Amino acid sequence: MKPLAENPQRMPRSGIRVILDMAQQYPDALHLEIGQPDFTTPGHIIEAASRALRDGFTGYTPNAGLLSLRQVIAEKVRKRNGLEASAQNVVVTPGAIWGGAAAMMALCDPGDEVLLPDPGWPNYEMMAITLGFVPVNYPLRCEGGFSLDIEAVRSRITPRTKLLVANSPANPTGSVTARAEAESLVSLASECDLYLLSDEVYEDLIFEGEHIGLGNMDAEGRVVSLYSFSKSYAMTGWRVAYTVSSGPVAEAIAKLQEPFVACAPAVSQKAAEAALTGPQDCVAEMRAAYRRRRDLALDILRRKGLYRYTPRGAFYLMVGISASGLDSYTFATRLLETKRVAVAPGRTFGPQGEPFIRISLATADSILREGLERVCDFLKG
Repeated sequence: MKPLAENPQRMPRSGIRVILDMAQQYPDALHLEIGQPDFTTPGHIIEAASRALRDGFTGYTPNAGLLSLRQVIAEKVRKRNGLEASAQNVVVTPGAIWGGAAAMMALCDPGDEVLLPDPGWPNYEMMAITLGFVPVNYPLRCEGGFSLDIEAVRSRITPRTKLLVANSPANPTGSVTARAEAESLVSLASECDLYLLSDEVYEDLIFEGEHIGLGNMDAEGRVVSLYSFSKSYAMTGWRVAYTVSSGPVAEAIAKLQEPFVACAPAVSQKAAEAALTGPQDCVAEMRAAYRRRRDLALDILRRKGLYRYTPRGAFYLMVGISASGLDSYTFATRLLETKRVAVAPGRTFGPQGEPFIRISLATADSILREGLERVCDFLKG
C-alpha cells in the first residue's frame, strides 16, 4: 500500500489537544489547558440565530459571506480598527483557524518561508507544514514580558521569506504589541517585501493599554487582518470569523473557500450580525471577569514566589516550571496524573515555550484558584 501524505505526518500535534484528550480519563480533572470561554453565548445572539433559522437561513451563502454581514463588519473595522475597508475587503470564514490557513494559501507557495512568533499559537506551524511552507520562528523572550524584538525578527528574514505572522493580544503569553513595535513590523515588511498576517482574535480582551492592529498602518496592501467572534462573544462553537485585506487578497481568500469549505454557516453569520450590532456590555463583562482572574492568578504566583510577568490581554498566563527539572510535556502529564490538573505544555508553542506551561484563565474563579494552587504545590514538591 502506498504511504500516506508526507506533510500531515510531519505536522506536530497540538500539545493542548494531547493533554485535553488525556484528561478525558480523569472525570475529576480541573481544566486549565483549553482556550474555551466558560461563558454562554449572549442571549440576544442566540435569539437572532433562532430567528434566522425560522426565516430560512439554512443554506449556502456566497463564498465571501452574506453581504449584510460584510457591510456590518466593514463599518466595524472602519470605526474601531481604523481600516479603510468596504464589504469587498471582507471575507467571512468558518472560524479563524481556517481564515488564517486560507490567508497563508492566498499569499504563499510551497517552499516559501513563514515567520512565526515563538512562543506562539501552535496551529500556525501546523498550517505551514501541512501546506508545504517552511516555518521559521522568531523569539519572544520572557525577560521583556514576551515583547517583540524587531532585530530578532529581521535576523530571520531570508530571500525565501514571504509572510510574517504577528499576534496581539497574544496566545499563549497574553502580551500586547505596543504602537512602536507595530509600526516597526509594518516598516520591516515594506522594507523586505513581506506580507503580514495580523492575528487579532483577542482584540477585545485588553486589560491595560490599547489594542494596536497592523492594518491601519499599511498603505501598500501587505496586511491581512484576522478577527473572530469566538473569544469576544463566547462563540467558539459557531465557527465564524473574518479577514480584512486588500481587494486582490480578499478575492483569493474567498475563491479558496469554495473547494474546501464553500462558506461559513449561514445561521452563524446571522448570529455574528447580531453580535456586532447588538449590546456590547456582554463583552465588557467577560473582559472584566478575565482581568479579575488574571489578578487572582498573579496574586497566587507572587505569594508562591513564582511570578515572572504580567499579561496585558487575552486570557492566558505562562508559568515557569524550571524548578521542577522536568520538560513541559512531562510536567503536564505528571501534573494531570497526580494532581488532576490539565495545563498546556509550553513546548507546543515553540522552543521559547520551554520551560513553561500555559494556564487558561477562561474558567471559573474557584477552579482557577484550586488548579493553580495544585500547580504550585507540584512545583514545590
